[in-house]
Amino acid sequence: MDRIVFVDPETNEEFEFQVEEETEVNGTKYLMVSDADDSAFILKEIRTEDEEVLYEEVEDDVEFNALVKVFAELLDEETSLDY
Repeated sequence: MDRIVFVDPETNEEFEFQVEEETEVNGTKYLMVSDADDSAFILKEIRTEDEEVLYEEVEDDVEFNALVKVFAELLDEETSLDY
């Protein structure tokens, strides 16, 4: 799997994540990532007006719960393909 590094623009602190899975829903790209502590996060891709790509954590409960189901299904399919 790929690793991705994010930099906090205010502190320049770097955060490294393992990309576990990615998908697109209704034209929006989402990443499921984990950190060194094996905590998982779902990040939403945001494009600015000048086409800069940013990611923010999904905080809306309805959106998050729907995405958990999507990622669970994708990860289950990936696991069944390994056999």
